[in-house]
Amino acid sequence: MRRTITVTGCLAATFAVGVPARADAAPSQVRGTVVRFSGNDVHVDVTIRSNHPTSRDFVSMLPLRLKLEDLGGKEKISYLPRKLKTKGSPGSDPEDGDLIYYAPWGNLGFYYDASGIGFSRDTINLGSYRASARRLARLQRARVAVRVLRSGASS
Repeated sequence: MRRTITVTGCLAATFAVGVPARADAAPSQVRGTVVRFSGNDVHVDVTIRSNHPTSRDFVSMLPLRLKLEDLGGKEKISYLPRKLKTKGSPGSDPEDGDLIYYAPWGNLGFYYDASGIGFSRDTINLGSYRASARRLARLQRARVAVRVLRSGASS
């Protein structure tokens, strides 16, 4: 009987304390979070606009380091270490100043010339930024550190 009580007591204590969340678990609320991309003595801050699964998954990956490259004179892109969750996230019609996730390729994109680009279910808007194409070009020549600068709404 005493062993049963001790075991039960240990189990109850284990469940009461709980299991800590995984370090890479997606936060429950990311809208309003500011993510800083920095390198080469320049930075670009992105404000996360939505709280959909893709934006939560992106924020859960941070911090990380990326390399940007130009794609067709329209955007600066970077491939992530893994693809993001997209189920339940809406497509978008990107505009200049949007940070997007392009699901088929698994890359981020900083649009600076979205002319002629239309709506796509595969293009998921993560947030917005204010920076010139020239500033993005300076960032492109560096190993870019990406981190949460300021958390958004609390869960």
